Amino acid sequence: MRAELPTEVIFIGGRSGVGKSSVAAEASHLLERADIRHAVIEGDNLDQAFPQPWREGIDLAEQNLAAIWRNYRAIGYSRLIFTNTVSVLEIPSLTAALGEQVHSFGVLLTASDTATADRLARREIGTALQEHIERSKLAAARLDASSTAYRVTTDGRPITDIAAEILHAAGWLRGVSPDTSQL
Repeated sequence: MRAELPTEVIFIGGRSGVGKSSVAAEASHLLERADIRHAVIEGDNLDQAFPQPWREGIDLAEQNLAAIWRNYRAIGYSRLIFTNTVSVLEIPSLTAALGEQVHSFGVLLTASDTATADRLARREIGTALQEHIERSKLAAARLDASSTAYRVTTDGRPITDIAAEILHAAGWLRGVSPDTSQL
């Protein structure tokens, strides 16, 4: 019987507007170009409901992550990119949801208040922009004070460079040139 590969996961966290989804999409593209099998899961979608299950002590995100990842594992995936604002603070519980033999790498994306407010203004529609900006500032302070993850600033940097840096730091592009034009 063949031994199963361990799960390798990159947790990408950071305040709203920092670029988590964009970086994950670009990292996925770079991995695709390098022919590296992987999956991407946006953690915000795992418990997006009202009232919020987590406010009631229900770990629905972890339960859904476990179910989705079990399906990916069943068809041969062993690498995952996971995004969520506070994922880098919840690595132990998220890692447990992924099963046994999990190798995790936490990445905290950072950006200035100005950059994130500009990005949120381009993304948000309706009446909640100011609320998103304020929540983003609060999350940045909490993450900065609490996370020991690998930190990457996104201000003024090309998304391809950010994604390549993360993949190299996590060891997923060993032997592949750090020059993203070669990917």
